[in-house]
Amino acid sequence: MKDVQKNNDTLTPATKDAKSSPGRRKFLKGGLAAAAGTAAVGFPMISTAAKPTVLKLQGAWGGGIFKEFAVDYVDRVNEMSGGSLKVDYLDVGAVVKTAEMQTAVHQGVLDGAHLVTAYWYSKNAAASLFGTGPCWGWTANQLLGWMAYGGGKELYDELMNDILKLNIVGFFTGPMPAQPFGWFKKEIKGVEDIKGLKYRTVGLAANVLQEMGMSVVQLPGGEIQPAMERGLIDAAEFNNPTSDKDFGMQDVAKNYYLASFHQSQETFEIIFNKKRYNSLSKEHQAILRIASEAASADMSWKYQDRYSKDLQVLQDKHGVKVHRTPDSIMTAQLKAWDKVIAQFTAKDAFFAKVVESQKAWMKRVGFYEMTNAPDYAAAYKHYFG
Repeated sequence: MKDVQKNNDTLTPATKDAKSSPGRRKFLKGGLAAAAGTAAVGFPMISTAAKPTVLKLQGAWGGGIFKEFAVDYVDRVNEMSGGSLKVDYLDVGAVVKTAEMQTAVHQGVLDGAHLVTAYWYSKNAAASLFGTGPCWGWTANQLLGWMAYGGGKELYDELMNDILKLNIVGFFTGPMPAQPFGWFKKEIKGVEDIKGLKYRTVGLAANVLQEMGMSVVQLPGGEIQPAMERGLIDAAEFNNPTSDKDFGMQDVAKNYYLASFHQSQETFEIIFNKKRYNSLSKEHQAILRIASEAASADMSWKYQDRYSKDLQVLQDKHGVKVHRTPDSIMTAQLKAWDKVIAQFTAKDAFFAKVVESQKAWMKRVGFYEMTNAPDYAAAYKHYFG
């Protein structure tokens, strides 16, 4: 108020009168109203909001928690863009079959896809190293660490661009916990009990378990339960207690074996057509990438809640017997991995290069992690028995 008063005091009496005269006030009021009316008539309000850029992304999932994880990513992209970029999620098979998704993205039939590398490893065995590869003592989160900071992304780009010649850019997201050995109609106590069993898995895990004497069948997730119900397979794995429960595996077998080295670390792969991706603004490109990181973190928290709850449901409501896979079988898995790795590295220089990069990363990271980690199992037993 003091500043306003000071400014008024600098006006001359004549200026004060002019500022306060009724005529001037009437003129200003009328003039402003007329100007506003002219603007309303001559310059109608037109929305300047641009239409959003729309991307069509098909998932390898038609339902269940994997679709939920994929939609979590899509929702983050759409929210982060403020409406300027919109990703439409399409269920599995909406445009092409799962086995054709990578090719469809490469050709521009789809803008993007949400899948796992094991679904296209038949094109190059090294693809499985980026998801369902050997266990160097690492977790899926440490696999993601290698992708981000250990040279994994550069090797992935070399595979996609230089070797397979694909018009694709990809991100990795969602660290999966070690996958259970799976569902068996009878209890298993050692390697002899699994020899000859017809078993479902995918990726290099198929080679490993064949090395152990199993007869391996590679089936899409939705075909596992019906195949086991009809006796086409004797045992199977998919991924986790939630997905397995949703498939109805508890209706065809009652022995569920957790812990295994056949697929001890895996993540989702999100791919986009490179030409389409490069046509986007730098901001939209960043949103697609950063949203994958945000969804990855949330997934690592969400599965802790859901998988543990559904494991309890399988036990308490469906009478499933939950076992830990015998150590003798897991030791045999590591020995089988040794043979499979030797076979592929001997005939594929790129495969060997990826293996060496992963081992170098985990030798360094694993030394720190395992030396630093206290005995969590001992602490758990101390409090919960």
